[in-house]
Amino acid sequence: MRKGKGAGRAFIVILILGGFVGYQVYTRINTAKEVAEETAEGAIMRVSVVNPQPGPKEETLTLPGTADAWYQAPIYAQVSGYVKMWYKDYGARVKEGDLLAEINTPTLDAQYSEAQANLRSAEAKYNLAVVTADRWRALRKSQAVSEQSISVQEANEKSEAALVDAAKQNVARFEALQKFKKIVAPFDGVITARSINVGDYVDQGHGNMGASGNATELFSVADTHAMRLFVSVPEVFASILKPELVADVVVPQYPERHFTAKYLTTAKGFDTNTRTVVTEFIIDNDDAALWPGSYATVKLTAPADPHILTVPTSSLVFEEEGLQVATVTSDNHIHFKPVTSGKILGEQVQITLGLTKEDRIVDNPPAALMEGQEIKIVPATPGYNTPVPNGETAQSEAPQEKVGMAEEHAAGHETKK
Repeated sequence: MRKGKGAGRAFIVILILGGFVGYQVYTRINTAKEVAEETAEGAIMRVSVVNPQPGPKEETLTLPGTADAWYQAPIYAQVSGYVKMWYKDYGARVKEGDLLAEINTPTLDAQYSEAQANLRSAEAKYNLAVVTADRWRALRKSQAVSEQSISVQEANEKSEAALVDAAKQNVARFEALQKFKKIVAPFDGVITARSINVGDYVDQGHGNMGASGNATELFSVADTHAMRLFVSVPEVFASILKPELVADVVVPQYPERHFTAKYLTTAKGFDTNTRTVVTEFIIDNDDAALWPGSYATVKLTAPADPHILTVPTSSLVFEEEGLQVATVTSDNHIHFKPVTSGKILGEQVQITLGLTKEDRIVDNPPAALMEGQEIKIVPATPGYNTPVPNGETAQSEAPQEKVGMAEEHAAGHETKK
């Protein structure tokens, strides 16, 4: 009886020991399997993805500009002399033909008188040549003079006639110059500059000679019923320069007033130094509020190209092959696509070629990311581009999460042991 009980107890002990050993073996196998799975899972790179977004419906560009008069005429002297009197000052409104100033021209007056005297002398010589030629022609019938002598007198008559014509033209030239003794307005407008005073000497074709020896205009007249607005537009925005383009304009003297400028024309060439093109707009100025030379802040708004997409600048990859982005295929593998970039809009960049709205793009792609590599998509971590509540950032959350997972994993191993 005792022998049977002892054998039963030994069997129970062996059974318990076997169960314990089996449990330990089973636990270690599961643990090893879990570790292997976790290792394999950890080997797959985790990335967050974004989709290309359509750009804004409108493009807005703010540039400096200059408003100039519709017509601007600097007036120079066409005769040399001294200023007798000026009649219009800065800001004066003038009509076409209004007298602006008079010039005393003693030298010109003397030359004019000399030209008139030369004309009278040429006319007298011509009259004498006509009478002489007529007499010699009358003697032809009687053959009292030779034909040679008659031909000489006729030629002399024609020569004197030519001298009369030349003298008349010279007088006409001085008569035209006499008209320039009076400086008149070339068109309706406003006097924007007056550079002369009574007694100043002005030189023909050069205006007033300043103290430095530089010639200046006598007056400057501007027609300001409308204004020409000149803007230098960067080359990358040249595509928006179309006839329907309208600009919103603000000038410093009227900070609360907005003027509307309509597209007029553009230069068909770029400045190689600034990479800009001069563009001209027209502004109605019936109330003469705008003055020539005004600095303007010009806001251009134009419809944007609907085919252009935008992606975060952080998603761009610069390789030897050129600009690329890392996209995720339908089976979660990496494929690099070459793209063509457009304008940089802060944290976003325009992509003009290479992407569609359905593409999934890796944001902040790691340097170790390879073509065809398998990845796992995880939600984007709140950070610089996606702020989280209470001012927390991705940098503060991510380490805490990793520490919590590590502590939990370690606690699990202790329990199993």
